[in-house]
Amino acid sequence: MRHWKATMEYHRTKDILHVMRVLGHKSIKNTMRYTQLVDLGEQDYVVKVSWKLEEAVKLLEGGFQYVCDYDNGKIFRKPK
Repeated sequence: MRHWKATMEYHRTKDILHVMRVLGHKSIKNTMRYTQLVDLGEQDYVVKVSWKLEEAVKLLEGGFQYVCDYDNGKIFRKPK
């Protein structure tokens, strides 16, 4: 179960030091044993564009992440 938790936490954060703290390890070597650095494949996203501040706020409240600006709009994405 610790291998699964470590692998999923690393996949979610891409931060091996965070995983080390979550697992309570003092050595990164121990964390590396538990973390299976596997490619879990590309993830599909729902992508939205906001043209107004109110739209951007609603997207952020809905769990979307800001990606970049493009042609006076802001692009957001959220995993499917």
